Amino acid sequence: MAQIRPLYDRLVVRRLEEQETMLNGIIIPDSAKEKPQQGEVVAAGRGKRQEDGSITPLDVKVGDKILFGKYSGSDIKLDGEELLILREDEVLGVLENAAK
Repeated sequence: MAQIRPLYDRLVVRRLEEQETMLNGIIIPDSAKEKPQQGEVVAAGRGKRQEDGSITPLDVKVGDKILFGKYSGSDIKLDGEELLILREDEVLGVLENAAK
């Protein structure tokens, strides 16, 4: 995979796929499923630049499992893999005890 370094307070996130959902024995096709709102941070910027020029480090780091809003960020495709770029303030929370 090509390397990407997000700028400032941006994160590159790989969506975590949920288990296949069955409703009354009917398998829901991929086209009807919603995109997951959980992901793993694969790259992080250096931090948020303040008005005085200083940089505040991010609370989220590479490897963290996060929750984000349904319409957060921008979808990109890099080397055939779908990723999401979003700002740290779009992260709703970090899953502390997520299995790695």
